[in-house]
Amino acid sequence: MKLVIASKNVHKTREIRAILKGNSQWDLFSLMDFPDYQPPPETGTTFEENAVLKATYAARALNCWVIADDSGLIIPALGDIPGIHSARYAGENATDKDNRKKLLDTMQSLQGEDRNGYYECCMALASPEKLEKSTCSRCEGSIIELERGGQGFGYDSIFKKHDYNKTFAELEEEVKNRISHRRKALDKILFHLENSVFSH
Repeated sequence: MKLVIASKNVHKTREIRAILKGNSQWDLFSLMDFPDYQPPPETGTTFEENAVLKATYAARALNCWVIADDSGLIIPALGDIPGIHSARYAGENATDKDNRKKLLDTMQSLQGEDRNGYYECCMALASPEKLEKSTCSRCEGSIIELERGGQGFGYDSIFKKHDYNKTFAELEEEVKNRISHRRKALDKILFHLENSVFSH
């Protein structure tokens, strides 16, 4: 069964593939397998709206089942930024490092609980006919003052999950994939996916 991950983000695709490993009933593809595909503008005001938009658009255009996610980091003490602008926080063509530097600079005066934040991941599953399911999950932690670790991507080297002494960028990949926001959201989608795909 063909299932497309509606992303050109190599890290994100790799994480989803790793989490789905062992589910041999799906032939997994990503948008990198469809070089002519043009994704829609992300016009949603929430992660969930953007995930639904990406999934339903791709499912219709590619005529197959699609999962899409939209995710980012939220710091309540900063008014919930960077939020849906996480990937472009330091500018339209910003690198992950640019985004992390801007966030650390912005948070310089914050201490204690004001440095708390959470990753949110919203995931949507769509068939060519309709949106099948959407769901959101969080992973809560805090933002440390100096980057640590060489794994992961995005804000992982400054994000430390509560009850863990390592940043997401220091954790072994299989550990991160067991506890992350993306894993939690994907787990919620999996049951629906397994039941829906094979009942069509």
